[in-house]
Amino acid sequence: MLALCLSSNGAAAQDKSLTLCWAAWDPANALVELSKDFTAKSGIAMKFEFVPWTSYADRFLNELNSRGKLCDLIIGDSQWVGGSAENGHYVKLNDFFEKEGISMNDFAPATVVGYSEWPKNSPNYWALPAMGDAVGWTYRKDWFERPELRAEFKTKYGRELDVPKTYDELKQIAEFFQGRMIDGKKVYGASIYTERGSEGITMGVTNVLYDYGFQYDNPKKPYEMKGFVNSKDAAAGLEFYKSLYDCCTPPGSSDGYMAEGLDAFKSGQVALQMNFFAFFPGLYKDPAVGGKRIGFFVNPAGPKGHFAQLGGQGISVVSYSDKKQDALAYIKWFAATDVQKKWWSLGGYSCAKAVLDDPSFPASAPFAQQFLDSMAIVKDFWAEPAYAQLLQAMQRRTHDYVVADKGTAQEALDLLVKDWTSVFEEENKL
Repeated sequence: MLALCLSSNGAAAQDKSLTLCWAAWDPANALVELSKDFTAKSGIAMKFEFVPWTSYADRFLNELNSRGKLCDLIIGDSQWVGGSAENGHYVKLNDFFEKEGISMNDFAPATVVGYSEWPKNSPNYWALPAMGDAVGWTYRKDWFERPELRAEFKTKYGRELDVPKTYDELKQIAEFFQGRMIDGKKVYGASIYTERGSEGITMGVTNVLYDYGFQYDNPKKPYEMKGFVNSKDAAAGLEFYKSLYDCCTPPGSSDGYMAEGLDAFKSGQVALQMNFFAFFPGLYKDPAVGGKRIGFFVNPAGPKGHFAQLGGQGISVVSYSDKKQDALAYIKWFAATDVQKKWWSLGGYSCAKAVLDDPSFPASAPFAQQFLDSMAIVKDFWAEPAYAQLLQAMQRRTHDYVVADKGTAQEALDLLVKDWTSVFEEENKL
C-alpha cells in the first residue's frame, strides 16, 4: 500500500508541466536549454510552443483574444503590453514581485518601460523583462580590412573605411560596395528591413526616422501627432531610407525582414546588415562569415539625434492558465541572478543589471558593448491596445512609399497621421 502511494505521488509530480509560448528563433533554443535547470529544481516539466516570427503575433494574439489555455507563460512582444493589460490577458505582477522581493530597479530601465509597464512610466507591471534586444548592424570586417579597398575608399571619400558613426557615412559605405566584385562574386551594399506583412519595414524605417526627428506625438500633449509624425524632418528621414533602399540593396529586397537579412549576410551578398542583436551570437559562430570576418556596430546617428528601435520581450503569466502558481514559480526562478548570467552565456539577452553592469560584461562577447550602447538609446513603437491597427497603417504607408514608389515621403506621413487619428478617435482618445 505504501509503495503504491509513493509511486502514485511520484507520477503526479512528474505530470506537472507548463507550456511557454514564444517565437521560433535562436534565443528560444537557448531558453529550452536553460529551462532544464528549472525542471531539475522544481520537478515541473517545460513544454514549448514556438512559431515563426511572421506568424508570431497573429498566432498568439488570437490565442489571447480567444482566452485560450495553450500558454501558461508567454514571452510577448513589447507592443502587446497595453492591450494585454487592459484586456485582462496578463496577470498583474506587482503583488507577486513584492512578495518575492523582485525589484524592477534590478533591471535595465529601458526594458522595464518597454516590456513590463502599462501605462508607460507607471509602477504597474505585467511582465518580467526577459529578452533585451534592439536593432543593430553587422558588417564584413574582413572586407573592410582589405588594403586595396581601404585605399580606394579613402581616395574617394577622404576618410578611412571604418564603422559608420552617421547615416551619411553608412550610405557612402553601402554605395562603395554596391555591385562590386569581391573574390569573383558580385556583392551589394546593405540589407535593410522592407517586409510589409507583419512589422518588418516599421522596425527598419524607425531607426532612421528617430534620428531625423520623427516623434509619435507631442511630448506635452499625448496623441497630438500633426507636426511630429509628419514633420519636414521626419519626411527627410523617410526619404533617406528610400534612397538607401534604391541605391544599395541586393536584388529581390522588396519584402525582407530578419530571416532575409541573415540569408543575405551569411551568403556573402552584403557588406552591411540591419538586424536584431538576438541573432548576433549565431552569426558570430557562423563558419562562413563569423569569427574574424564579422564586426558589429550600433545604429548610426542622424542629423537630429541618435536612437535605435527597441526589440525584445517580457515574460508574462497568462491569466487564463490553470497553472498560474507554477508559472509564477518559473518567473521567480528566471529572475535569479545566477539564472540570468547563464541565460546570457547561452545566447539569451539578459536585462538584469547584475549581468549588464558587471565590469566583465563588455568583454564577454564581441557584440556586448554595442548591445549596452544600443539599449541606452532605444525607442519603441506604440504599445497601445490598438497597436495592431497602428502598425498595419505604418506598414502600408511606409512600404507604399519606400518600395512601391507611391507618392512622396511627406504625403506618406500625412496619410499616416490621418490613419492614426482615426484609430485614436475610435479608441476615444481624441
